Amino acid sequence: MALSEQVESSLKEAESNLRNALAFAARNEKPFVSMVISKMINDIDNVIGTDKILSMIEEKMNDHPDMFGK
Repeated sequence: MALSEQVESSLKEAESNLRNALAFAARNEKPFVSMVISKMINDIDNVIGTDKILSMIEEKMNDHPDMFGK
């Protein structure tokens, strides 16, 4: 089951806000703060990307149940 449009949209908005925060943090904060914000951005991107991959695998499993032992 794919992420709902609302969840994906909210994650992308959060990612955008974090990118903005990262731009300010890079100029004004300690490097650790930038590193943590960057990790949060990466984690959000991974959630979106991994969900898409899992949805594709799930679709293939449903299309070809004999190949996946169902």
